[in-house]
Amino acid sequence: MSDIPLGVLDLVPISSGSTAADALRNSIDLARQTERFGYARYWFAEHHLNPGVAGTSPAVVLALTAAATSTIRLGSGAVQLGHRTALSTVEEFGLIDALHPGRLDLGLGRSGGRPPGERATIATAIPVVDGRAPNGLLIPPRFSFEHLLGSPRVALQRKLLLLPNAEPQDYAEQIDDILALLAGTYRSPEGIEAHVVPGEGADVEVWILGSSGGQSAETAGARGVRFAANYHVSPATVLEAVEGYRSFFQPSESLDKPYVTVSADVVVAEDDATARELATGYGLWVRSIRTAEGAIPYPTPQEARTHAWHDKDRALVQDRLDTRFVGSPSRVADQLEQLQQATGADELLITTITHAHEDRVRSYELLAQEWQRRP
Repeated sequence: MSDIPLGVLDLVPISSGSTAADALRNSIDLARQTERFGYARYWFAEHHLNPGVAGTSPAVVLALTAAATSTIRLGSGAVQLGHRTALSTVEEFGLIDALHPGRLDLGLGRSGGRPPGERATIATAIPVVDGRAPNGLLIPPRFSFEHLLGSPRVALQRKLLLLPNAEPQDYAEQIDDILALLAGTYRSPEGIEAHVVPGEGADVEVWILGSSGGQSAETAGARGVRFAANYHVSPATVLEAVEGYRSFFQPSESLDKPYVTVSADVVVAEDDATARELATGYGLWVRSIRTAEGAIPYPTPQEARTHAWHDKDRALVQDRLDTRFVGSPSRVADQLEQLQQATGADELLITTITHAHEDRVRSYELLAQEWQRRP
């Protein structure tokens, strides 16, 4: 499968007993290491008010990482446009591109401090029977975020991210503004030009991230930009997301046919038992996110085992646990091949969290070695 590139998605997780500074140093080190292992790109996510996640500003972390690496592509997965402007986004990435030209991916997402809610969906022609795609990939029941809609903590995040009385710009319109500012073709309704320096003409790849076949997939396809679908966040809707994007696709100057990467949660170790042990903390960590508590510092296996699980707890995390790929290099590579075949992905985006940094680095190393061996 060496013809299907692997990338990295990093949340800059903070492990229990460590600090945000430790997490940032670990992420920069992991970027260096995965560059050496042969990964194609390294993306940073954006999250806020999470005690266990230090990735609050992709552009800042990208700038730090660009100075410490030389060849791997670096990007955002994603800049959340709900609390930003098109101009500020292009300016930030233009600054980084000025010193590190030709290495940046500008990944764009919709969130602005509000929970996903019930997503728009499209009918998919890919049959799912008894929770499985035709090739056996697990497609679990759709997870509902309805319980988060009235969360005081979610409301507070939105309040703190947005200026008083501000409302996000229409998403598709904001994407159009970003593309126009990058291309140097922006005109206001009154005909006034705007030229961003640095930023205009920046050699960046624009990506849109989406979890369903709704607005994000439609916007990416209609504008002919690359699309990233989230199997690791919303496995129930990954097939409709990629199919929706392809159905809306129109060729553009930068892309003549659809191009998709699909994310997966992965932990690899020398054997299955070791990998399962390293992955023990994941369920408790996901639970903290889906209860609106905010991602906790990533627990050790021993810390995670102290939690008393109840049926309501398990229902919050079961889809994420069931669709995580954990095991030996050959087992996980087989599962990733299945994901790639089911979605037709051009690339795969790997996100791995373990408590110990060295285990995380080793997981990426073992996967890269196995992936490169496969025809």
